[in-house]
Parts: sequence; C-alpha cells; structure tokens
Amino acid sequence: MTRAPSTQPPGPTASRARRALATLRRIAGPLAHWPRRWTRRGLLAGALALLALALVLGLLRRPLSDWLWPDTRGQQLRHDAAAALREGRLSAADGTGARELYAAAVALDPDRPDARDGLARVGRAALVQAETALADGRIDDARSALMLARELQVPRAKADTLAMELRRREAALAGIDGLLESAAAARAAGRLEGAEDAALPLYQRVLALQPNHTTALEGREDILADLLQQARKRLARGELVEAAGQIRQVQAADAGHVDLPDALSDLVGRIEQRRRRADRDLRGQRLGPALAGYRELVAIAPDDAEAARGLAAVASAHARRSQRLAADFQFDLALAALREAEAADASVAEVAVAREHLQRARRSQAQLRDGRLDRDQRARLRQLLHEAAAAEARGELLEPPGESAFDRVRAARALAPRDPDVQAASARLLPAARTCFEDALRGNRLVRARACLDASAVLEGEGARVQAARRRLAQRWIAVGDERLGAGELQAARVALDAARALDPDAAGLDEFASRVQAATLGD
Repeated sequence: MTRAPSTQPPGPTASRARRALATLRRIAGPLAHWPRRWTRRGLLAGALALLALALVLGLLRRPLSDWLWPDTRGQQLRHDAAAALREGRLSAADGTGARELYAAAVALDPDRPDARDGLARVGRAALVQAETALADGRIDDARSALMLARELQVPRAKADTLAMELRRREAALAGIDGLLESAAAARAAGRLEGAEDAALPLYQRVLALQPNHTTALEGREDILADLLQQARKRLARGELVEAAGQIRQVQAADAGHVDLPDALSDLVGRIEQRRRRADRDLRGQRLGPALAGYRELVAIAPDDAEAARGLAAVASAHARRSQRLAADFQFDLALAALREAEAADASVAEVAVAREHLQRARRSQAQLRDGRLDRDQRARLRQLLHEAAAAEARGELLEPPGESAFDRVRAARALAPRDPDVQAASARLLPAARTCFEDALRGNRLVRARACLDASAVLEGEGARVQAARRRLAQRWIAVGDERLGAGELQAARVALDAARALDPDAAGLDEFASRVQAATLGD
C-alpha cells in the first residue's frame, strides 16, 4: 500500500535546508563547465563561487545540524548532567550542576523519561550526601543537601528521619540547656524581648531546633502572656506605638495565643479613639496635637490611609497660615509655619505654594524698602488708606473681619510699611487695638482679646509690650482651662491648653496643666 504524501507544511528548519540545497545547485552549475572554459574569467568566477559556498555552509551549519540531528543538544545536556552527577556536583549556581543540566534537558524535550529519571537520581544522591555530611559533623552541608533532596521529592519518610537527626545534632551543638538557662535568667531580669539574648528570642532558638521541647514551649507561653499584660498596661497609659509592637510580636510568635484576640480588640479600640481625637484637634485647628496624633497612627500602621490624609490636612493648614503671615511680612513666623507644614507632609501642593509665596513676599519687601512702587501699587495704596479712613469714621476699627480699618491698614502696610501715611494710620489705630485687648481681657472674652492682641502686634511689632500681653493672656487661658477641667469639660480644657501654649510656651503653670489634661484624656 502506497503511503499518501504528507500535507503537513515543512518546518522552518527544513525550509532553510531546502533553500540551502537550491543555492548549492545554482552555485555548482557553472562549475561543471570549468574544464572546458578554463579562462581567467572562469577562474575568478570559480573563486567567487567557492567563497559563497563557504559562507552559506558557515551560516547554515547549526540549522542544518539541528535538522539532520535534532537531539544533539538534549544528548549533550544529559551527557554533561550524568558526568556532573558522577563527580558529585549535584547543584551549581552557574548552571553546571547535575540538577540544572537535567532540568534544562527536561525543558528541551519534556517527553523523554531519561532526563526525569536523572533528576530523581540527583535527589537520591543528595540524600546520600546529606547522610554523609551529617556523619562527618558538617551540619551546614547536611542541611543544604537535605534541602536539595526535598526539592527533588525524595521519599518523605527518609527525608523526615534525616531531618530529625539533623535537628538533634544541631541542638547538641547549640547547647539547649545553656539556652534555657539564659532564657530563664533573662526573664527574671525583665528582659523579655528587644535583643538576641532576651528571653523570647532564646526560647525561639530552642524551639527552632526542637519544636516540641516542653520547657521551651512553656517558657515561651509565659513570656507571651507577660508581653500581652505589658501591652494592655501601655494601652491604658496611651502608649499605643509600644503596645502595638508588643502585640504584633506575640502574634508573630504564636498567632493562636489564647489572650491575643482580646489584646487585638483593645488595640483597635484605642487606635480608633486616637483617630477621633486627632480629627477633633484638626477641626479645632489645634494643629500640634493633631499632628502628634496622626504621626502616632502612622507609626502603628504605615499604610493607614486616613492618618496620611490627616497629616496632609495639617500640612495644608500650616501652609495657609504661612501664606497669611508672609503677606504681613512676618517672615520669621511664616518660615516657622512653613517648616511645620513640611514636617507634616512636604508633598502637599499647598506647601510648595507657601514656599513660593514666602520668597515673593521677601522680594516684594526688598523692593518696598527701596521705595519702588509702580503706578498700580501706588493707586492700590491710596485706595486702601481711603477705605481705612472711611471705616475708622464709621467706628469699624477692628470689625467686621476683612472690612475693618485695621484690615485695610494691614494690607497697606504690606505694600509700603515705611510710607508716612501708612505709619500715621497705624499710629491712629494702635490705641484702639490696645484698648480692645484690655476690655476683652477684663470681660474674659479671650478669643476677642487674642484678635485685638494680634492687631497690636501687626501695628507696633513684637515688642516688650506685646510679649507681656501674650503672657497675661496665656495665664488667663490656663485659669479658664483649669476651671473647665475641674467641671469635667475635657474638650474645653484642651482648647484652653492649646491657646495658652500658642501664646506663651513657657507660661508659668503650663506644664502642670498639660499633664493634668493628658491624664484626663487617657482616662476618657
């Protein structure tokens, strides 16, 4: 029976071979006529033909060999792998080990069983090497060989038996009794964790060598219980970062510890309480406490998105304050606010805007000192002074915000602080600002007193008079806060503390009042 010709299209290697043979026929054709036409032209053509033939054979040498002998590469890999296995080179990082060579042969031809059988032989040889190394006391070599044998799926029973013997040898070399004594001494000294010679790491080392060691298991259980107890106390004191670290350490050592769920629940509750407090501080523009709260949350969980947004909000608030201060040419305060913004989150866009605003304000002040005002600036200055005089005539010295005589004069001072008319307007308003402060302080209207004091600071600068007024107002805030704290109004006490701290961080009695507020907050 005649076999039908195959309709399968030739592969790329066969096609290249056929093209090469066709090329050879075209080259060899003229050679048949050379004996008849042995001329100089014929010799030149023959030389060129031979050169072309050599080039074709050189280029197609590997494809032709692959077409004629397709298993050459696989045979070479298996031959090299068998040689490496005989020499004991079971694995090598550079790919010359028996394991790597047999694996390459399997990848080249997955259907050949001899390469897979070779990998199995490598596994058995690795098990033998592990036994030999262990008998010779070469613990590291035995561990590496056993790992290779397991990866090549040697019989599990043999590997487990050898692994048990390996752990027994490691334990003997490590000195289990000495480790246990050191762990007990560390616990008695209160060194539970935090260093390699602390109690928990020592017990962990013993259990890594002998997972079922009773004394080590009981010791670790006691240490974990002690750590959780310490963590609960720290949570009660508000030390969330330290408590979270201890709880997570227990979780890593024994995720099934009986007391762990309660500790985790307590931690989550405290974290949420801290988050709500930071949010309240942010809404109340108490930026210092808000920043501390959000930083604490990020320290506990670096991927806390809500805390990151809180830090960005704090940065934006400081940046806006820096811009306002720069507009009034209060560059030291503006720079301090900018530094606070950068410390909270330097990546916030408003921080870059505030930085540029401060630079422009400084350049503007330098121009104003030289008396260089363009036509538009001079027109704006005259308009502001006219509006300030009109507001002053109506009795609107400090209010309403944005429309008062003070606001107009402040804007004029930003344009031309040395202008005689601006200085005259400031001098007329300064007594009103001082009177406003004293009246508000006597009436215990402390927020109003702060606004009047800020106006005085703008009009006369941060001199001794203003500093003394700040100290007086800070003392009044401390007194009010003490009263609110005694009445159980914790939120009002926090507001008073922040106001006093912003006015005078060194005010007498401020530290004691802050400690009382902190203690009351932890119990909240």
